[in-house]
Parts: sequence; C-alpha cells; structure tokens
Amino acid sequence: MAVKIVTDSCSDIPQEEAKRLGITVVPAYLCFGDEVYRDGIDIDSHEFYRKLVTSPVHPSTAAPSPGDFAKVYEKAAQETDEIASIHVTSKHSAVYDAALLGKEVAERKGCRIEVIDSKGVTMWQGLVTIAAAKAAEAGYSLNQVVDRVHETISQLCALALLDTVMYVVKGGRLGKSISAISAIESLLNVKLLLTLRDGELRPAGLAHTRSKGIDRLREFMRSALHVEDLAIVYSTIPDDAQTLADYTSSLFPNIVPRIITLGPVLGVHAGPGALGIILRETKQTY
Repeated sequence: MAVKIVTDSCSDIPQEEAKRLGITVVPAYLCFGDEVYRDGIDIDSHEFYRKLVTSPVHPSTAAPSPGDFAKVYEKAAQETDEIASIHVTSKHSAVYDAALLGKEVAERKGCRIEVIDSKGVTMWQGLVTIAAAKAAEAGYSLNQVVDRVHETISQLCALALLDTVMYVVKGGRLGKSISAISAIESLLNVKLLLTLRDGELRPAGLAHTRSKGIDRLREFMRSALHVEDLAIVYSTIPDDAQTLADYTSSLFPNIVPRIITLGPVLGVHAGPGALGIILRETKQTY
C-alpha cells in the first residue's frame, strides 16, 4: 500500500495539485472576532484580504485540533498502514504539536505515522510536501519518503518582502526586533525583508523602497545555483509576482515557476503587498 501524505493548509498547495497528488490538507482556522473560518474551505484569499483591510477586528489564527488530525489519520489508515504528515514550522505555530497529539490517538489502531516539521511556511512547506507525495507515488516506503522530506528541506532557501510590518507586529510572532523595525518604518518608509533559518522567520535586511526590495529578490535569484524548483508567493499584487516569474525565465529557462497566492492564515501576519521566493537547489550556496 502506498504511503499517504497529509499536510496543513499553511502549505498553500493549490487544491487541484493536492488532489492530483493525493495530498490530504487539514485546514487551520481563521477568526474575525466570533466568525470562524476553515482556511481554504470557508473563505478564499480574495475575500480574506478584502476583510483584512476593511474589518474593524484584526483576525487571529488557530491550529487544527488534535481531533481534526486523528480523524484524517484514521480515514487514511483505511487505505494504508503508513502516513507521512508534514507541517508548518513549529517555531511559529502549534500545528505540529496538534498533529503529534492526533498521531497518539490514531497510531494505536496499527498505522505508522511520521509527523515532520517542514521548518518552513507557505510554499517552503508546500515544496517539501509535494516532494513527499511524488516519492510516495513512485512507491517509496515511509522511511524513504521521510528521507526525501529531510533532503528537500536541506535544499530550500527563501527570501520575502513585506510591504508593511504592521500586520506582523499585530500578530506578535517575530518578537521585539520587529517592533523596533516598525518604528523605523514609520519614520523612513522602509520595507522589511525576511528569510528562514532553522524553521524561524528572521529579518534579512531593509529596503528603502518597494522597488529596491524587489531588486533584492532578483539578486537572491541571481545568486542561486542548480535550481530545481522555484515558487513565487504573493498576497495581493499578482503583477509583481508575474514580473518576477518572467525574470526567472531569463535566469532558469528550464524552470516553470509556481505562482501562488499566500493563504489567509499566513496572510494575517504578512498583510497586503507581501512577495516572496522559495528556491530548491541541488547544491546549497547559502
């Protein structure tokens, strides 16, 4: 029996691709006051970003419950005895811990479940999950799928540009350094760049304008070697994402970049105008 792949909605994998690859996506929750939505089911990105800028209530997020995961695992266990469950970084979310608790319930019924921290967010997590699904599709055992997951994590690097740090500050996920940057932003109108290191989002510099920030994203791509896969993630400005995709084609003519809308749960913290790149290299240079 083939290994079944599970992830959460923070992976931002398009629904059609998840279905085609047999990936089960467990939705996280988004709350506007008393209104609760399942990410990717009850609210789409367009409606979410509209509400984000118009609602008097700043939204909050919540992980799927251990029971949510247990139900998914129990259903998958009807078709397999091996599951790989890949999740958003545990440094910024409780999703991984909820999946571990769900595993304790479901694994008693004889199905082996490996819960894995992707060490990333959005399409970092997505590319890891897709690699696992392709390995499972090729007939790999659970141990081999897990090896592929860790190999893929080691090959990834990312850089993102925020148009404003206001939403990160409201979410309180990145600590005191972001509050200091917020004060600088209000004075100088600078833009924050973020990277991922060991599963943690960290400041990677400031750009004086959005256009200079996008130039930094281009430099990031130019410095990459042996690129095997690439995703461009945006919240509300698809034209900027398409411009980066066109630039990618001139650098890596054999790569078709994925252009992905940042989903609601992560969009709570990134806000409008966010733009990011995730690269998978067969040889790391960072």
